[in-house]
Amino acid sequence: MAESTLWWLATGGIIVAELLTGTFYLLMLGVGCAAGALAAHMGWGLTPQMVLAALMGGGAVVIWHLRQMRNHQEAPAQANVNVNLDIGETVQIEAWNADGTADVHYRGARWTAIHRTGVVPSAGPHRVAELVGNRLLVDKF
Repeated sequence: MAESTLWWLATGGIIVAELLTGTFYLLMLGVGCAAGALAAHMGWGLTPQMVLAALMGGGAVVIWHLRQMRNHQEAPAQANVNVNLDIGETVQIEAWNADGTADVHYRGARWTAIHRTGVVPSAGPHRVAELVGNRLLVDKF
């Protein structure tokens, strides 16, 4: 069997594994194997094929990882909707207390709501922006 065929089979196997697992990094390694196959088609020896495949696949993984780390701005846990399912929910505030808090009925219980610093509190519907301890930080719609 030709070396290029083995590289293409490895490429296909890695892509199938990527489709089964859903990780994008395996696709980048598949790119490296495809580069090795192209090097085999050009008549390069086995060592240059492997070096090219490793550089292309590993380089693609590193570049993708750095890109993901730079673009991935996850909210802190108290404001992350994946951690606190209350984020984004609506509460109705009837009146604000003099100390800047409000009592709201939410999920069958009484909660204390607070507003952001510098915001003039007003009654009406508010969106839960984050949890600060056991208080709901709310934003006006």
